[in-house]
Amino acid sequence: MNFLAHLFLSFDDEDVAIGNFVADSVKGEGLPQHSARIKTGIALHREIDYFTDHHPVVAQSKAKLWDKYRHYSAVLVDIFYDHYLSRTWSEWHEEDVAHFAHRHYEMFNNRHSELPEQVQHMLPYMIEYDWLTNYQYLEGMQRVLNGMSRRASFQSKMEEAVQDLRTFDSEFEAEFRVFFPELILFSKAKLEQLKEEE
Repeated sequence: MNFLAHLFLSFDDEDVAIGNFVADSVKGEGLPQHSARIKTGIALHREIDYFTDHHPVVAQSKAKLWDKYRHYSAVLVDIFYDHYLSRTWSEWHEEDVAHFAHRHYEMFNNRHSELPEQVQHMLPYMIEYDWLTNYQYLEGMQRVLNGMSRRASFQSKMEEAVQDLRTFDSEFEAEFRVFFPELILFSKAKLEQLKEEE
């Protein structure tokens, strides 16, 4: 899953949200300044990724993209699922998605020193282009995919993936709707387990 889902799956715990947000930018348990609860968020992020990567429904989504994008298909499905989460947000959360996004942007700015340098560099772009809210729009998805394609180590063709999103829209959304409730239940249970281990 991508940024929006990881923040959603932090269940309004700020420290868990920070850990969940920065996990891909840190090694091991986290940075020295990270609290036990932030480290719980990092661990939760990795558990969510493992659950997602090994789920049969996600495998169906990836299979539609594999021939063209190969190992980038997993990255694309993560982003596509954030698109469907943002697009159907009111079904999952009482707070408006734009308000949810800006509340988290403000929190990250207020706790800037707790973010890894890589995330500190990325955050202004995320806020300026309002990634979390704009995942719901194809134009926003195109902007994100263009950026990811530029940063890819090899020619990924990810900038072309919005066309695949259009082509398989109903199938991707149906798969997301099967998968995401299972991920919510898994994440809630895993977070409680991790909190007990703090």
